[in-house]
Amino acid sequence: MKSLLRFGFSLGLGALCLAPLHRGHAQDAQNAGGARIAVVVNGAVITNQDVDARARLFALSAGLPQNPEVLDRLKPQITSELIDQALQLQAIERHKVVVPQDKIAAALARIDKANGLPPGGLQKKLAAVGIPYSTLVQQFRTELGWTDVLKKELGENLRPTREDVLAEQRAMKHELGQTQYHVAEIFIPIERPSDEANAKRFADTVIKQLRNGAPFPVVAAQFSQSQSALTGGDRGWVAPDLLDPAVRAIVERMPAGAISDPVRVAGGFEIVNLLGTRKFGEVKETTLHIRQVFLPFPAPFQGGQPTAGQLAVLSHATAMRGGLHDCSAVSAANAAAGNVRKADPGPVNLATVQPAAFQSLLSGLPIGQISQPLVSHNGVALVMVCSRQTSTTGLPSLNEIGSLLIQRRVSLESQQLMDTLHRNAVIQREPG
Repeated sequence: MKSLLRFGFSLGLGALCLAPLHRGHAQDAQNAGGARIAVVVNGAVITNQDVDARARLFALSAGLPQNPEVLDRLKPQITSELIDQALQLQAIERHKVVVPQDKIAAALARIDKANGLPPGGLQKKLAAVGIPYSTLVQQFRTELGWTDVLKKELGENLRPTREDVLAEQRAMKHELGQTQYHVAEIFIPIERPSDEANAKRFADTVIKQLRNGAPFPVVAAQFSQSQSALTGGDRGWVAPDLLDPAVRAIVERMPAGAISDPVRVAGGFEIVNLLGTRKFGEVKETTLHIRQVFLPFPAPFQGGQPTAGQLAVLSHATAMRGGLHDCSAVSAANAAAGNVRKADPGPVNLATVQPAAFQSLLSGLPIGQISQPLVSHNGVALVMVCSRQTSTTGLPSLNEIGSLLIQRRVSLESQQLMDTLHRNAVIQREPG
């Protein structure tokens, strides 16, 4: 089960309630396969089986025992989240938003790559633990579609004018040197006063699993009900006055890497992960220029015992290291290997390098020294750092400021639109 926790993706069960059933079909849903109606949202049925499956999936991905006591504790909050998802899906349909398959495929391919898996590797991993791949596909479709709905709602107000960007830049100049916090969040909403106890119990369950090692981005992507869930809960660098006062009071005392207890904020509970602290505009940024040789495997490495052909490539890379004394030699070797990947990938911002182990390697590798062979599922790479420059970042560029304003507007619109959808919805919760 714990192998699931290394994946930074959302494992929601959106597919279970994607085809809304109208009121005329509610009895069919009640009778189908012994399922009972748990909630009807504007005519769309969520069954007890939907809730049970989502609860089991959360328990599986968070490493919880799947016994009735644990699942029953999860189900009230799971039900609330399925209601929110049903409202989002209905909004997607009303706006006639269609998410292209290639966009979903690209997102899934990025997950495979980020986890060092060959194409289709994620699908096999999910199948091994009994999770349908269509579940993940549909979750991406919902999240991407909801973002498109928000952009449609904002219309011309989505993109800031040049005057908006310049005004934000002027405001930023007054913030130079002030402390900022890099935070990630899990937001658990409370739709009705009677839901507060259930939300608190759910938040306590989430906290326990996070402190037992469940990755924050995975849990946030699955169960946070804020727009930041799309980025694993990551809000980026935030000025103190943009945090809820109760959250700010805690964050200012937290060490980097710490996870807060549930904090009662307007509309629900918030769990905060402090990723770092900096002085705005005074951050040191390291830029690398590197060269690499990439030697492809004859067939992708699938794990287990490497083939004779894969071992031969690794041996060739090891032998090659002795002749690579400068960056021009690395470029020449990559050309001889067929330039499968570019020898010069361009300037590299060290802070953005993933995974963390590769970032650490590049940080400590002496200039002009070739690395040990780096094995991926597609082949073997050798890397050399040609130069390393450190500078102070200063203010973001105008384009970066514009992107920041867009993110703020989309996040605010998401919260306001969900509030409106709940006010206008007809939600019938079945007893028991």
